[in-house]
Amino acid sequence: MTIRHLRIFITVAECKKMNLAAKKLYISQPTVSQSIRELEEHYGVKLFERLSKKLFITDAGKYLLFRAKNLVEQYDALEMSMKENYQKENLRIGASLTVGVILLSDIINDLEEINPNLDTFAFVNNTSIIEQKLLDSSLDVAIVEGKVKSSDLISIPMIDDRLVLVCGIDHPLANKTHICLSDLENQKFVVREKGSGTRELLDDFLKFHNLNVKIVWESSSLDTIRHAVINNHCLALMPMRVMQEDILEHRMNVIYNTTNEWNRHFSLVYHKDKNITDSILLLKDILKKYNSIDIKMDDLSSKLILE
Repeated sequence: MTIRHLRIFITVAECKKMNLAAKKLYISQPTVSQSIRELEEHYGVKLFERLSKKLFITDAGKYLLFRAKNLVEQYDALEMSMKENYQKENLRIGASLTVGVILLSDIINDLEEINPNLDTFAFVNNTSIIEQKLLDSSLDVAIVEGKVKSSDLISIPMIDDRLVLVCGIDHPLANKTHICLSDLENQKFVVREKGSGTRELLDDFLKFHNLNVKIVWESSSLDTIRHAVINNHCLALMPMRVMQEDILEHRMNVIYNTTNEWNRHFSLVYHKDKNITDSILLLKDILKKYNSIDIKMDDLSSKLILE
């Protein structure tokens, strides 16, 4: 016995004729007759009396009709509910903190504008936590600035990003035009937390050049970092995109590294076994349009050169 059997039975009961039920359902009359016969065999009762070529529903048929209508209504409601709630594609997007601050909102708007049937969920944290979320399938895809460590993750560089060292306009280094690496020795720094891609890049730079600095602030909050730079005479290595308003409005000076050691990428990351859906492909295409630096070094009136 199937929902189809019940639909045919209900239509026959309402039409009181096999041929009329067949026409209403756009099926053949033998198919209708066979379905009613199969129902009667299944329950071992007569559902209709056939008298003078007319159908009269039996007491058993009336009982089944009442129950069948309820079942079909519930089935149709279930079908509609499932289609409304789960036929939309869901995309769980992770982003490292820098990406979350400067790009993620616009990227999600682009996604949902192009595909209105897409439901998105965003999770923002540092790169190492995002990596773990991808590995345990809590996220479908992510955009991060740091290097992922797991060989189970595929990382595709998508957006160029440039980091610069920034200081307040009244910092002692702001009076210089050229800065040597030795000038950074023992300077006060405000840094991102461990696990951040930006922090990892700074740690690698200091270690490579054997520089000792004073880490006096550590924070995952980009706003906290900018206040420490502006108000507390700290240096910070930060993406130019994040600090662009403070730079252009001359609340900070840029210390630019000519060696390009601070250049990096924002990467699209997903598990190697992940099914690449249309929404992930769409996200990849959208990211391409963000591959530009908002501020060009040549446009800056105040910049310091680290050599």
